[in-house]
Amino acid sequence: MGRIDGVHLVVVLCLGISVGWVCCQDNDNVTAVYIVTLKEAPGAVYNAEFVVKTKPLKQDGKVNRLDKPLASNISRRGWYNGHNISRYHDSILREVLKGENYLKLYSYHYLINGFAVLVTPPQAVKLSQRREIANVVLDFSVRTATTYTPQFLGLPQGAWPKNGGFETAGEGVVIGFVDTGIDPKHPSFSDDSSGNPYPIPKHFSGICEITRDFPSGSCNRKLVGARHFAASAITRGIFNASKDYASPSDGDGHGTHTAATAAGNHGIPVIVAGHHYGDASGMAPRSHIAVYKALYKSFGGFAADVVAAIDQAAQDGVDIISLSITPNRRPPGIATYFNPIDMALLAAVKVGIFVVQAAGNTGPSAKSISSFSPWIFTVGAAAHGRVYSNSILLGNNISIPGVGLAPGTKNASMYTMVSAVHALNDTAAVDNMYVGECQDPNSLNRDIIQGNLLICSYSIRFVLGMSSIKQALTTAKNLSAVGVVFYLDPFVIGYQLNPVPMAIPGIILSSPDDSKILLQYYNSSLSRDVITQKITKFGAAASISGGVKATFSNSVPKVMYYSARGPDPEDKFLDNADILKPNLVAPGNLIWSAWSSHGTDSSEFLGENFAMMSGTSMAAPHVAGLAALIKKKFPSFSPSAIGSALSTTASLNDKNGQLMMAQRAYSNPDLNQSPATPFDMGSGFVNATAALDPGLIFDVAYDDYMSFLCSINGSSPVVLNFTGMSCKTSTINGADLNLPSITIAKLNQSRTVQRTVMNIARNETYRVGWTAPLGASLKAEPMQFFIASGERQVLTISINATANSPVVTFGKIGLFGDKGHTIHIPLSIISKNCYNTTNT
Repeated sequence: MGRIDGVHLVVVLCLGISVGWVCCQDNDNVTAVYIVTLKEAPGAVYNAEFVVKTKPLKQDGKVNRLDKPLASNISRRGWYNGHNISRYHDSILREVLKGENYLKLYSYHYLINGFAVLVTPPQAVKLSQRREIANVVLDFSVRTATTYTPQFLGLPQGAWPKNGGFETAGEGVVIGFVDTGIDPKHPSFSDDSSGNPYPIPKHFSGICEITRDFPSGSCNRKLVGARHFAASAITRGIFNASKDYASPSDGDGHGTHTAATAAGNHGIPVIVAGHHYGDASGMAPRSHIAVYKALYKSFGGFAADVVAAIDQAAQDGVDIISLSITPNRRPPGIATYFNPIDMALLAAVKVGIFVVQAAGNTGPSAKSISSFSPWIFTVGAAAHGRVYSNSILLGNNISIPGVGLAPGTKNASMYTMVSAVHALNDTAAVDNMYVGECQDPNSLNRDIIQGNLLICSYSIRFVLGMSSIKQALTTAKNLSAVGVVFYLDPFVIGYQLNPVPMAIPGIILSSPDDSKILLQYYNSSLSRDVITQKITKFGAAASISGGVKATFSNSVPKVMYYSARGPDPEDKFLDNADILKPNLVAPGNLIWSAWSSHGTDSSEFLGENFAMMSGTSMAAPHVAGLAALIKKKFPSFSPSAIGSALSTTASLNDKNGQLMMAQRAYSNPDLNQSPATPFDMGSGFVNATAALDPGLIFDVAYDDYMSFLCSINGSSPVVLNFTGMSCKTSTINGADLNLPSITIAKLNQSRTVQRTVMNIARNETYRVGWTAPLGASLKAEPMQFFIASGERQVLTISINATANSPVVTFGKIGLFGDKGHTIHIPLSIISKNCYNTTNT
């Protein structure tokens, strides 16, 4: 059954990050995996190829590129290469742990300099005391967090033609997926392009790992690389080779789904349970895919494996990294930014890689975001308007809505309904409380059920995966039932049902109240023998309308209830983070995409080539694919420039022109919604076409992120340890970063921030307008400016508190160009200690 992604729950043991800090367990003899970081800078620091100068180049008076790679003035250290680094790590381990048992799992040398090792807590303490070693951190767990969405996003009419059509959309761009692997046999990843062969991306150097589960020939010009990382899981003894596959092969389905969403081939028929649901396409159908499997069906994943995957992806030369994963809990320490995954991703951004991460499925509560670093582009989930409606018409003329990707009863004819609990055969166990779930055809009487609609109970066991719709349908088919009607057990409260594929007429009633209406009608229509009380006649009848055909709503997009909310969570080491999260929202609900032939993550789609899934995991690859279109058009855009193009052009309204809504409750979400705020939707809903012509760009350099980190109290040694760079005096905080948003968690009387925009389009004159947040006044200077192509303009925004406010209030700034470009800047503040209003 389609479900909200992110069900792998693994207990986090412990995590902390500071110089020489180690998390110890009670038993000194219990081994655990630790991630060890050295003080020597990683290889990316010395990689001259990726050092860039953020100054616009002009050719014939026009901007040619935003950033052009230049020769570095930093010479490579003679000893640096992966092999030498690994040997250096080995020598440290031998010296520190002389004669003791340990197992090194990985050497990290490109994005961070360090290794993962299996040792005891006392051994970890020894390592932490070594002068070359900066941090020793206990490994922690992570979890996983389309046929219509290209049309909904306007790709066929807008973004694709701007990239030369779908035939070339994203061509040459490599997207790296850190996920559960891939099914290489799926047609979404074939390079058989009917006379339009895929090019070989010359900048990519990855390999295709060959195993029994992933044989030679699995990779091609579309799927250009595939590897797997599972050393941390294997050392814990939880790796199940029969289910998880020691290869890039996808035993879950999640990785195949996300890869196809971003970059699956165009025009692949979506056929599920014998029904055709349209043709699928990725957002950038000509982009290349590189797979770095670090998550698994049985247990989720671990940071040590994820960092190894990210490190390898960067070395291989991917342009974009898509992460539909989140940590199982917010990492504590000197500041949450200083964890191995986020630090590796910061180094990836340094070498020019755009990083997209799912926001997490922990909404709708505030500050529930799982991806919070400003260098990561965080994506929430929104509905996109395609709905598969189903209903059942009872014999008493009452119609009840439900779900189910199922055909209707023939010619809308009425059929007699028979409950499974009233159709037991002589051998059935009368006390079997689960017989009503229709999982065992041997317990039911075929003569009673044949030609009728079978009523089954949808209990909590279906939610937990102990029972399945697929098995109930098999039971009904074996007993020659016309179709199946599932009523919701009263113990299944607030659970959101997604459409489920059914080959025969069927429906699942989606609320306990509607289920009561069905059962009351059914029970009142039974005729019984006066003496024996045996049923003599089943009098209830119904017809099922069917839910194969989609309907479309204009009251979308809307932010889904499960999408994690911002702002950046509170951190005891920071007075305020002042970072807007999520960055934006994208389609994430009820997404059709490719499914692995081995995929077991959703039992209802087992054996199918496509599956419908929901979650921020589905939203992130939409943005990764759209980023590939931007990278194709602007090959030298920095990661922050790509993020700026996506953010400043995002939409704030739904298809009806009304303010976008956000669902506020898990139960009955459409009855509990209100206008979306920036903490729900970031800059808004992604606008694929406008993002390819943003007009102005906000750029943030790597050094700016470093200054932000250095401003955190006590961070200097940690920054040095992770990056090899020394901190200078810095007072910059999140609000000072040149982001396309402004967030001030504690506005103390007044605050002035600056933003610098660069014109990547033709000469244009912009007018500046704004709406001030409640409790504040606002002024932007200049109020109008002319900016030539390739030039920069500094905007000064002054914000004054006019009233104290214990809650956040929102405003916005708009830049309106006379050539049609419009740039949105969301503004969020909490006013504290305001001036008297007469003085403002």
